[in-house]
Amino acid sequence: MQLTGNMFAQLAAEMGNEISTLPDFPAEIRAPQGTLGGVSAFQVELGHEVYTSGDKADVVVAMNAAALKVCTLGSRFNDPQAQFDEKFALFHRHAIVIVDTDSLSAKDLEKAQYHTANPFEELGIPETVQIVPVALTTLTKEALKDSGIDNKSVLKCRNMFALGLIYWLFDEPMEKAIHLLEEKFKKKPSLVAPNTKVLVDGYNYGQNLAINQLIINNEQLTSREAGLPAGHYTSIAGNKATAWGLIAAAEKAGKRLFLGSYPITPATDILHELAARKDMNVMAVQAEDEIAGVCTAIGAAFAGDLACTSTSGPGLSLKSEAIGLAVMAELPLVVIDVQRGGPSTGLPTKTEQTDLLQALYGRNGECPAVVIAASSSANCFDYAYEACKIALENMTPVILLTDTYLANGTALWRIPSLAELPEIKPQSVPEELKGHYNPALRDERGVRYWAFPGMEGYEHRNIGLERDAERGTISTNPENHEQMVLARKHKIEQIAERIPDLKVTNGQMVNDPINDKMVNDQMVNDQMVNVQMVNVQTLLVGWGSTEGHLHAAARELGCDLVQFNYICPLPKNTHEVLSRYKRIIVCELNTGQFAAYLRSQFPDLKIEQYNEIQGQPFAVERIVHYVQINNE
Repeated sequence: MQLTGNMFAQLAAEMGNEISTLPDFPAEIRAPQGTLGGVSAFQVELGHEVYTSGDKADVVVAMNAAALKVCTLGSRFNDPQAQFDEKFALFHRHAIVIVDTDSLSAKDLEKAQYHTANPFEELGIPETVQIVPVALTTLTKEALKDSGIDNKSVLKCRNMFALGLIYWLFDEPMEKAIHLLEEKFKKKPSLVAPNTKVLVDGYNYGQNLAINQLIINNEQLTSREAGLPAGHYTSIAGNKATAWGLIAAAEKAGKRLFLGSYPITPATDILHELAARKDMNVMAVQAEDEIAGVCTAIGAAFAGDLACTSTSGPGLSLKSEAIGLAVMAELPLVVIDVQRGGPSTGLPTKTEQTDLLQALYGRNGECPAVVIAASSSANCFDYAYEACKIALENMTPVILLTDTYLANGTALWRIPSLAELPEIKPQSVPEELKGHYNPALRDERGVRYWAFPGMEGYEHRNIGLERDAERGTISTNPENHEQMVLARKHKIEQIAERIPDLKVTNGQMVNDPINDKMVNDQMVNDQMVNVQMVNVQTLLVGWGSTEGHLHAAARELGCDLVQFNYICPLPKNTHEVLSRYKRIIVCELNTGQFAAYLRSQFPDLKIEQYNEIQGQPFAVERIVHYVQINNE
């Protein structure tokens, strides 16, 4: 199902659509197929001005009875009394639901915990939902009856039949779809012919259906020729974008890229991608554990490489002592934390923003490090590049926060040229210090110089013990320790002078689609609410991966939005921007970590918070509802 979803999303992107995807699958290595816990889903939103993977689906393909139940009941799928409720369902009441009727046998229904023989009636699916029954398994077997492949391989092809039907539904060109399929299976050429035949048969089946009203108005859903900047575009997943951003930064800085890492969900794809890039002078080491991974990276930084390590929340905890060493040694190090549900093993395949305070403070002593966050699958490239630039130019560890939603999701991405990327100037030691290099020397910003083994005349010792501020030797002097603590703190604070100012995104009030006039009064839970008055001085605040959802909510509410990518240090105009608003609502996927951080930095501001911790991205409608109902 993940392959099928990725192929549809990729073709949609190649046809000029903006896309956002949400792969959603169980954490178990092999959850039992056909059970409620084994449902693997892939959600795609496509069109023009796409900000999220969507709240409610317009089209659903349910490959078995369990998938139908989960899509219909949402989080209540274990409640035997639950029926369709648009508040919880993953599709709206006018959606199209394609169902494999071959997967609705008595055994299938029992496995998915149905209590009657009619799943549609039991789930209370309203008549406004257009159910499209398709015998996917039977049709696939019929299509491949003369192919000579075994039954197990035949059954795997039924996803391609469903994909062909979806391509017809969205009026996508089959010649491009076939080319994409050939590219996907080029390492397994024996699979190309049967999958292509089933894909085409699925498309033709859609054309022969006597339900023309299924065809979706492509002009409304796509952004083809919609004024996207000129360039080459592709769909890209966040983990791959992160890896490519690291490669681009190494090329721009003239450094070899080193990754010391240990496999952990959902960050492992970064290691996989970089391990395959020896042609780009990348050295990727799979270490025996998280601590070894970061320590090899610190060694590479000492040796003059652009050094990185990737992990998720549990691994960041294990790496904390070594990150402290990099802070004390003042070495450039990029730490990528792809956040997931926690604590401990938690929800390995679900998304959260719960590592923020760990990234900010999760080390012993006064141990400041730069913390930044990507906000889309595509700009994981930009912020991986920026993390490297800050680390190399300021001789500091930088923690880049992404999360499962960004890492596994895909988005339309314009491929930049190396020439258009910002210059990176590593803090290399000046030539005039050759022969009398002092590792305690700093430039006017308070940043020490970078010399590494093999540079004749720059021999020195770097340590994890406190150093003398003047000579760089070991020191236990109390006043010297305070001076060095403040020097390391100042080095991080001064970075605020060279990062972008915080920008406000202005929301646009929703228009009445019938009368084409501004909607001021709306019914919300049987209460008449003046939306314009609610939102005139309201600011939504987010950080990281919530940007798309908050952007969509701000447009619907007509309020303003600020999204933080630079967290430590904060942009220098942060207080000035926030203080303009009467109502500040920080929305995040945790219990209020960024809200608490902002309160600690700006105690004079009144900060409200809206939080969800469900392992899923925000739903735009819930943010809108909260803002409207809780207006003071």
